[in-house]
Amino acid sequence: MILKDTFVNTRRAAAALNLLEEKTINEVLTALADQAEEDCQYILEENRRDLDAMDKSDPKYDRLMLTEKRIKDIASDIRKVATLPSPLGRTLWEDVRPNGMKISKVSVPFGVIGIIYEARPNVTFDVFSLCFKAGSACILKGGKEAQYSNAAIIEVINKVLIKFGINSNSVTLLGNDRAISTELLTAVGYVDLIIPRGSKNLINYVRDNAKVPVIETGAGICHAYFHTDGDIEKGKKIIFNGKTRRVSVCNAIDSVIIDKSRIADLPALFAPLKDKSVIVYADEVCYDALNGEYPNELLKHADAESWGTEFLDYKLSVKCVKGYSEAVEHIASYSSKHSEAIITENSEVAERFSKEVDAACVYCNVSTAFTDGGQFGFGAEIGISTQKLHARGPMALNEITSYKYIIRGNGQTRDDSTIQKCCQ
Repeated sequence: MILKDTFVNTRRAAAALNLLEEKTINEVLTALADQAEEDCQYILEENRRDLDAMDKSDPKYDRLMLTEKRIKDIASDIRKVATLPSPLGRTLWEDVRPNGMKISKVSVPFGVIGIIYEARPNVTFDVFSLCFKAGSACILKGGKEAQYSNAAIIEVINKVLIKFGINSNSVTLLGNDRAISTELLTAVGYVDLIIPRGSKNLINYVRDNAKVPVIETGAGICHAYFHTDGDIEKGKKIIFNGKTRRVSVCNAIDSVIIDKSRIADLPALFAPLKDKSVIVYADEVCYDALNGEYPNELLKHADAESWGTEFLDYKLSVKCVKGYSEAVEHIASYSSKHSEAIITENSEVAERFSKEVDAACVYCNVSTAFTDGGQFGFGAEIGISTQKLHARGPMALNEITSYKYIIRGNGQTRDDSTIQKCCQ
């Protein structure tokens, strides 16, 4: 194992983090926010090297790009994490048994968390700040598209850790070789958890090859269903915001479903999308409704690839359905179980949708753009979990901890004699 020394050093660093005082952790994070702003130009220069190597038409370009404002926002998020209550040492449950033995269920760090992600250098800051606050060391495997940006950010983080006398192995950035990914995914005994952040292909690769436990995050194939009782003005705003706020993020809307009874409203519903030159892939009914009402060069016929695709671009599919049941069935067939929305004034239908649709986040008359740890009041998040084991939805501080049972007593011993007599 080429990376064995790296894994051992990270494990030792994690053990030391578990002993840090909360005050020190918060001071480090505040100092990191300051340092990020101080070294902003250096980070942007290295980010420019990555950007220059990427085609601007690539959907990942916006994710890769850092700006002064984005770095200020990142620093602000780090400061917010510093102000949040510690997720560690919380008593989640406790009980005193008849023999006087006290059992406490207490939140603890995971230990070592591995993150595999693509062209999003902001993730480097986010992951470190959350893992550090939660008492875990992290091993990062970023994409080659962001290699210079990530290296610069790690340099800034290490500068702060060293200043506080904290082991710089608390965060490690691995190289770009695919063999390195394999070692990370199979580092049983060294790495406690793997979290992939990125495309469906990346997540599938991690799930198929990991021997370390995995929590899946990232891929968002999100639908907005305009129900027969939907409000047209709310629908226009929700679809426009969900699709165009930032097309490269996982909570962006990829597909709209509309009831046949409201097909005449589709041109008005999609009118704002013209200003952003959104390409629409429409089924036959929707194509006929939009033909002549939506720019011809932006209107395309839908095909099999139009459904279940995370576009990460100014592209959107639209499907006409006969009613609620067909809409929910379509969502079930193509959803990544990330975020799904319904637009309706019928409270009974909204309630049924919220119960019946299987997704981490279900919205009723709200844009899917709110699937975000910060918007939920959690501070920054490490990703959006689309599975059901351990954590689901925005994975913030509480979701990246584990727990253990601590048992306190005064010499109690277990007597199985009663059980033995019953069994004889």
